[in-house]
Order: sequence, then C-alpha cells, then structure tokens
Amino acid sequence: MPRRAQRRAADENSRPRRAQRRKPAESAAGDESAARLGPPEVQEWPDGDWIVRHVPAAAATKLYRCPGCNQELRPGTAHVVVWRADAQGAEGRRHWHNACWQRRPRRPGPQARSR
Repeated sequence: MPRRAQRRAADENSRPRRAQRRKPAESAAGDESAARLGPPEVQEWPDGDWIVRHVPAAAATKLYRCPGCNQELRPGTAHVVVWRADAQGAEGRRHWHNACWQRRPRRPGPQARSR
C-alpha cells in the first residue's frame, strides 16, 4: 500500500527551505582582509627603512590624500601604504600613489626629511 503525502496547514509556508550561508568567524574576517592586501615588505631608502604594503584596486575602499602629490586617492585606485619600520602603531601610516612613492627621493620638500 503506497504512503500518502501529509497535508500542510494553511498557514505553513509551502516554499522549500534554502541552505543558510555561514558567516565567517571574526578571526577569519581579519585574515581575509589581510589576504586581499599584498604582504608587507621592508624597503631601504636613504632616509631610513620603510614598510610598504601594496593595496590592489579591489581592496581600496576609502578616500585618502597622497602626501607626494597632495591629490586624492579615490576608492578603487591601487596604491601603497607606507610606514617607518621603527614606528609603533598605525599613526604614521600614509597612503601613496605607486608612482609618487617611487619618485619620492627625487622630490624636493618635506617628504624627504629624516627623523
């Protein structure tokens, strides 16, 4: 004898259930944002050692001002984040256009000062 399907109550939803997406844990989210950025690298310049991290266009989501040219770095623009190797915390980090950072030693002005 075949089984008969059970009837649902009128107020029950008749749509099939969907799989729920799992949210990443807090620690995984921090690792994910770091993975989107390039690895930090130490660069030696005449005015000292600097830590440089490349930010791809897809990871650039805020508006910054480049200290090299004093122009805006708009969201979606690939650039570098630079800070002194001996710096404590994030207060000394600056966002530069890639070309401005590479041309920095040739520019006159306050960017080339030593501490």
